[in-house]
Amino acid sequence: MKSTLEQIEDIKKDGYSIDFSTVFTYAFENYKKIALYSGLIILVFSILAFIVIMGLATVVYGIQALSEDFIKNFENQKLTYLEQLFSTVAVAVVSAIFAPLGAGFLKMADCADKDEEFNVSTIFTYYKAPYFFQLFSLAFLLAIVSTGISYALDSTGIMFLGGGISIMISFFTYFAIPLVIFGNLKAIDAIKSSIVIVGKNPLIIFALFVIGFLGSLVGLVACCIGVIFTVIFNTSVTYATYYSIFTEEEQADSIDSIGRSDFE
Repeated sequence: MKSTLEQIEDIKKDGYSIDFSTVFTYAFENYKKIALYSGLIILVFSILAFIVIMGLATVVYGIQALSEDFIKNFENQKLTYLEQLFSTVAVAVVSAIFAPLGAGFLKMADCADKDEEFNVSTIFTYYKAPYFFQLFSLAFLLAIVSTGISYALDSTGIMFLGGGISIMISFFTYFAIPLVIFGNLKAIDAIKSSIVIVGKNPLIIFALFVIGFLGSLVGLVACCIGVIFTVIFNTSVTYATYYSIFTEEEQADSIDSIGRSDFE
């Protein structure tokens, strides 16, 4: 079996095929296996995070931090260049710290797909070497670039363009985290390889990218808290898309190997 980088080289030369309906069905079946359990985990962590954030805000800004007027004024506050720089770094660090947590949900999807047991500790799988450093570096770099560009464009008065570019960065790095945890690639190699994969079949990947995002928001329609149980749908779509591509590549490698052995 070829390594992930070797398969990426094959994709560069020959591309790959992927079927939208097959991936969607694959993702939905996977989602059904992890929706309830992951939703409960997200609910608990959301409550804990809210308590911590409100506690820190109260310590820093006082009890007025809990008022609606303070929140509105804080949101409308125009940051100085130094504050924007500090905010960019802070956002990047927070994103980097939580990147292994998001990867852990992909591991949960992988366990469900393979009918392996998973529990709460599964989502902390990648807070250890060698994955943590690569995931931290990956998320930090992407967040620095994305947030930095957004601030730079917003400061020129060009509204929404920064957000659009951030979405495009997320789109072209769609496979970066799976390539680190399943493909054992380094952060930079994962980013470059993700761009190659997306670039070879952008329309279908974009359709899956959008359907994963919209599917995650379905919970907002019926009841806002329902999004806690649907947000993980995007994880299942990402997982299903990644393995639909690389399983096909592995199968092709196996067929080629059999063909070669028949003629040797």
